[in-house]
Amino acid sequence: MTRPPGLDLSTDSPAPGNSWITPLTPGGLPPYCPHSATGACAAGGVVSEGRRGNPGRNWPDGARPHRTPAEANDHAGSGSRTAPAFDHRRVPLDRPRGPLPTRVSDLPHLPDAFEVVLGAGLGALGVSLTPTARAAIDGHVRLLLAWNEAINLTAIRDAAEVARVHVLDSLAAAPLLDGLGIRRLLDLGSGGGFPGLPLAAALGADRALLVDSVGKKVRFLRTVIEAVGMTHTTAAEQVRAEALALDPRDREGWPAVTARAVAPLAELIEVALPLVAPGGVLVAWKGASAADELAAAAPALRALLAGPARILDAGVPGLDEHRLVVIPRGGPIDPRFPRDPAERRRRPL
Repeated sequence: MTRPPGLDLSTDSPAPGNSWITPLTPGGLPPYCPHSATGACAAGGVVSEGRRGNPGRNWPDGARPHRTPAEANDHAGSGSRTAPAFDHRRVPLDRPRGPLPTRVSDLPHLPDAFEVVLGAGLGALGVSLTPTARAAIDGHVRLLLAWNEAINLTAIRDAAEVARVHVLDSLAAAPLLDGLGIRRLLDLGSGGGFPGLPLAAALGADRALLVDSVGKKVRFLRTVIEAVGMTHTTAAEQVRAEALALDPRDREGWPAVTARAVAPLAELIEVALPLVAPGGVLVAWKGASAADELAAAAPALRALLAGPARILDAGVPGLDEHRLVVIPRGGPIDPRFPRDPAERRRRPL
């Protein structure tokens, strides 16, 4: 299959001709199809767009039914239009956007400042990257900076700061996971791909699944995975963590679950720990308030029978307040967890 020069994200559904996930990788290995995937992925080894999670995002053909402003403000069942008159002056112009890049070779190289910051940080962390892992991480950052012009993936625009705040912060967990012999991980709320993609590359992961509930972010992740040659080990799926945790194919199935800036720790424990395999760990990225969050999460730790939690300094130069909260899987987890979001709000642990 010939890959088109770019991916058009002007709509929520792929434009004709944008079939940019190929059945086989250049090395002949089939793309990684997560066991939680359905449809074409399960049948033919191609990662599907996903129809799980928030049903509001999963309309047939990937598009929501259009509602006019008047319809959106009508009182349900009244039979009468109650919205104010439609004012075209208040509708933003839908400016067309050109296709976004899908090939790393089409993008400018990273500046020297990126190399300096990344090299110093890797030395401080004691992390050594293979040439393949380094090329994958560099390609990820180059695509991130290019796509960020059209899609808000990160507030950081400077390549050197991306190296520090995103790449090195993600790799802070690499020594921990490597020491535990972990080569399979699930990354919740991946967004622009952190920490999941750098960790998968650095660890030489056998399997990595990156999940996010936002379709355009998942398409970015899939573009990166293909562009840097990781399709035989890594996949991205549009799904909510609650849906994964209730799926027997994923529940208690991952040696490591990672989450960076996803949710308060107490809520994260309830949603993520059921996904951790016996003997595995949940790793959460937190700030200077990590100890306070962990103390507030004590009821959740007890309810899900978690093992003794610990807090580690990230160890990244310039990110002195960043912490890793490591929560081991303990005893059996009550099947009622995680509860639905409404119940969690009504009755927090």
